[in-house]
Amino acid sequence: MVGVWTEKLADQIRDIIALMLARRVKDPRLGFVTVTEVRVTGDGREATVFYTVLDGSDQSSTAAALESAKGMLRTAVGKKLGMKFAPTLAFVRDAIPETSQEMEDLMARVHDLDAELAQRRVEGAYAGDPDPYKKPADEADGDD
Repeated sequence: MVGVWTEKLADQIRDIIALMLARRVKDPRLGFVTVTEVRVTGDGREATVFYTVLDGSDQSSTAAALESAKGMLRTAVGKKLGMKFAPTLAFVRDAIPETSQEMEDLMARVHDLDAELAQRRVEGAYAGDPDPYKKPADEADGDD
């Protein structure tokens, strides 16, 4: 269970890393990175940083740039938070853009299928008789 302390720590780490990436890390391989979430273990020793790259730059070069800046970022986190042991950082690319695109594609497909079904409903005819209910024979026709 995640405690309040670890949630606050994760928020602070996210803010520090985002600020450092924007101002201090000058690696040309680094694309336009957004830190989406940070998860910290219960003891505060390990932090997983989730990020996205929004400008379509090379994902592998951005991952390499983050990996090379990991030590500087860890030092900055430790100093700013005044922690005796700064948490180790692990960078993981977040799949939010791909997941949201898949959801958009599925919604478009459902919309198209709904439109096709509505068109079939307008053009369609009954499979059997238009009025499937049996009606009693007319008494006037059947006088014996």
